[in-house]
Amino acid sequence: MMRLLPGDIAYRIAAGRYGYDMVTTAAAEAVRAELGLDQPWTHALLQWWSQLLRFDLGVSVVTGARVADEIAHQLGHTLQLALAALAVSCAIAVPLGFAAGLRAGGLADRATLVASVLLRALPPFVLGIVLVSVLAIEWNLVPAGGHDTHGTLLLPALTLGLGLSATAMRVARHAMASVTAAPYFQFARTKGLGDAQALYRHGVRNAAIPLVAYLGVQLVYLVEGVVVIETLFAWPGIGHALVHAIFGRDIPMIQGTAIVMGLLFVALNALVDLACAWIDPRVRVARGASW
Repeated sequence: MMRLLPGDIAYRIAAGRYGYDMVTTAAAEAVRAELGLDQPWTHALLQWWSQLLRFDLGVSVVTGARVADEIAHQLGHTLQLALAALAVSCAIAVPLGFAAGLRAGGLADRATLVASVLLRALPPFVLGIVLVSVLAIEWNLVPAGGHDTHGTLLLPALTLGLGLSATAMRVARHAMASVTAAPYFQFARTKGLGDAQALYRHGVRNAAIPLVAYLGVQLVYLVEGVVVIETLFAWPGIGHALVHAIFGRDIPMIQGTAIVMGLLFVALNALVDLACAWIDPRVRVARGASW
């Protein structure tokens, strides 16, 4: 796919190494001969597969650094941003969604529906620009971008968290509404438990199962889909690095990033399954019976 993009790949890589003003035909030809770009793409793919068998992701053709080291550094920043955004989403969606589900059809339910629709309709980059304009420029409360000063995590995490809370709020609402309408919850009230006790003993864990599953999907999306937000706020994460790697035709970096994202997707889904089994004993019993 990189070789099918417009432009000469050797010139792009040479520009990434030496800068666009310093690129010459001789420099591009030297890069082409060094990296074997005049050979078929199948040769490069087979060579990369042989490196994977040795657990080697190669080196960046632009910076010369090991791809594994670059990804480890960038993935740490992305996970930091993703976890912060997930915390913002949970802090907003869980209490508001549960409150709406406890009184389905009430004022809180209708208000959270309107808020959810409005937040969902705003593209992340538009929401980010609005937050930068208000919080960073008008009120001067936090930095507008970067990562090396105090408070730089707040705006990108808030931008992602607000967008994610839109859907998570409705998931929490539907989960709680299903629990409150269930016979076991009604029986808990009948035998004398108050609303708070019934919610704590029988409501929260049952409502948490679909919510945890959805939040796991959100975390995967956050790790793999923060390209726009990281670029907007100059956050040095894996999405921001992937954009620069594509512009620079840094194929080893793109391949290493893709395979790490795929492995991360599998790992996060496994963690979500384990979390759901820990919350709901019925899942453990069913799996034990199947074994």
